[in-house]
Amino acid sequence: MPTITPAGATIAGVTHHLARVNESELHYVSAGTSGSPILLVHGFPETWWAFRKVIPLLAARHRVYAVDLRGFGDSDAADENYSGAVAAEDLHVLIAHLSAGPMHVVGQDISGGVVYRLAATHPEDLISLTAIESSLAGFGAEGLADVTHGGVWYIGALAAPGIARLLFEKQANAFIGEYLYPFFGVLPTAVSSEDVAEFARTYGRVGGFSGAAGLYRSMLTEGHELQTLAQNAPLRLPVTTLGSRGGGFTRAAFSRVTAGEVTAIQLDGVGHYVAQEASQLLAEAILDAFVDHGDAANNH
Repeated sequence: MPTITPAGATIAGVTHHLARVNESELHYVSAGTSGSPILLVHGFPETWWAFRKVIPLLAARHRVYAVDLRGFGDSDAADENYSGAVAAEDLHVLIAHLSAGPMHVVGQDISGGVVYRLAATHPEDLISLTAIESSLAGFGAEGLADVTHGGVWYIGALAAPGIARLLFEKQANAFIGEYLYPFFGVLPTAVSSEDVAEFARTYGRVGGFSGAAGLYRSMLTEGHELQTLAQNAPLRLPVTTLGSRGGGFTRAAFSRVTAGEVTAIQLDGVGHYVAQEASQLLAEAILDAFVDHGDAANNH
């Protein structure tokens, strides 16, 4: 895998790469040289940088990959046809490109629907699936946009055509750093102003919110499709849910799309952005879950 010079922030021990995937270029980082492979998939308002503290902890035992989904980070911008289904196919092609075999796939926040689709449509790509603070369309996620019952306003705004570019791109730093993270109670010790600047660097570009817009549009429209998928192809691989503020919500959603028992882990006292707020706890929980799933890479 040829390496590239990072366009933004980086951490020790990772290399940066580009992969041509479904007529789009995806940026990803890799770390670690042995053990079963892990693919980390970020949420919103995040990029691969959300896993900056987790990657070194996992890479001691595993080969770790963290991707910028299409329309996020340093990957190509997405067009108006971008959706959770497109994102899942992007991951399928990326996994084939990496040639590392089936992977432990970990998705958080809005990427929950993406990694679920990947697992349901391409189960051969996965060793296990871990969902962190995630929801699924058709199983309650739509309620997150219902402002009359505690939902958040920006989901509908992002899903509306053209609004992301009009309202959010030029104010990406303020929206992320002064509104979103404080809204969720994230402390500066977890997400610093420098971290916010790294996220805003790419969200503030033209099309920087295009990925988020597409995934939120999917969340509001694909419910029936995911219900049908769950009925026809329930997950039969090991599934773990990791929740803090939304632990019960995550467990309930993924339990309804899984044929067997879901391993549910609750991280009390942690906020919504688990990878950034409790990296050590998250890494330990992920590694323990892999052991429970019989992953020999951790049995030492």
